[in-house]
Amino acid sequence: MMMKKLYGLILAVCLLGSICTGTASNVFVPASNPNITYMGRVSKTNPEAVRFTYPGVSVCAAFEGTSLQMKTKPGSGAYMVEIDALDPYRIQIGENDSIVSLAEGLPAGTHQVRLMYAIEGYELKPEFYGFYLDEGCHLVPMPELPVRRIEFIGDSMTCGYGVESENPKDPFTYETENHYYTYAAETARALQAQHLVVARSGIGIYRNYNGPREGNKDCMPTMYEQTLFMNPDEHWEHRLFVPDVVCVNLGTNDVSTKGYDKVLLQNAYRDFVGYLRKVYPQAKLVLLTGSMLNGKGLADVKEALDTVTAERQSQGDMNVFRFDMSPQNGSLGYGASYHPSRRQHQKMALELTAYLRKLMGWN
Repeated sequence: MMMKKLYGLILAVCLLGSICTGTASNVFVPASNPNITYMGRVSKTNPEAVRFTYPGVSVCAAFEGTSLQMKTKPGSGAYMVEIDALDPYRIQIGENDSIVSLAEGLPAGTHQVRLMYAIEGYELKPEFYGFYLDEGCHLVPMPELPVRRIEFIGDSMTCGYGVESENPKDPFTYETENHYYTYAAETARALQAQHLVVARSGIGIYRNYNGPREGNKDCMPTMYEQTLFMNPDEHWEHRLFVPDVVCVNLGTNDVSTKGYDKVLLQNAYRDFVGYLRKVYPQAKLVLLTGSMLNGKGLADVKEALDTVTAERQSQGDMNVFRFDMSPQNGSLGYGASYHPSRRQHQKMALELTAYLRKLMGWN
């Protein structure tokens, strides 16, 4: 345990001087290298500059040597870094950063790295270009990723809005957003599953936050097909990630302010579930309520989800299910803008993990 803490300290100290320029002794491995594995919706229209916008997208590799750097688009946002079995840490890609040190002074040998994009990237438009390794070192084939697969469709809770804040009066900032600590990422880790995220803060199933009664055109069903959020030019190929279970956590924004229409809410959920069934004929679909709903809004969303689930089951689709996570009451604190705190996300993850473990038979 002492060695692990010392090793982690070396990595943390290394981050203090994390910006580097690369030298002739570094070996560059481009993003197109077949030993780099991606998880989540990524665009490879230019294989040397892999693009993504959704939180939770991961870049995984196994590398030889004692150090590792990444090359990325400056101002790309934040990543969580996991190396071997050490504690994860966060890095921020500044406006002048293009090559960033991830680790130095590692024991000689082979190591594994996973970079998880921590925030929503539709404004920053991140791009990953590759890794720098020690001279004479190479990437080696990664162990196979977990065979279990979960897709999470959601809003700010699934993104991780405000999870690193402990002040409910804080506004939204990228600095306090972190998908790594969400109920979704925690559940995937607990179940040893790959996960793919389609989520954006403020989005709804038919009406985005404080939108008009008739709804918004850029709600989730419209955006769902896009590889890169807010970019209609490239549609995602669903065959690239076929989930065992899809967890849909939408409706909070639809009912968060006055002026929503219960019928339109229910119709939108009905249509979206029908579309998901066409996309994933064999997957289990779980319709969730999250911890931010309460009162009449919670009751109306539950009614819509219960109705749609009952209808699907009456039509013979017995793979549509319902699950409610506990509403927050402040006992576990709040994140920014009264979003779930990290402890609230952990509670949601415990609840959802237990439910999915039983539903999927995942021991």
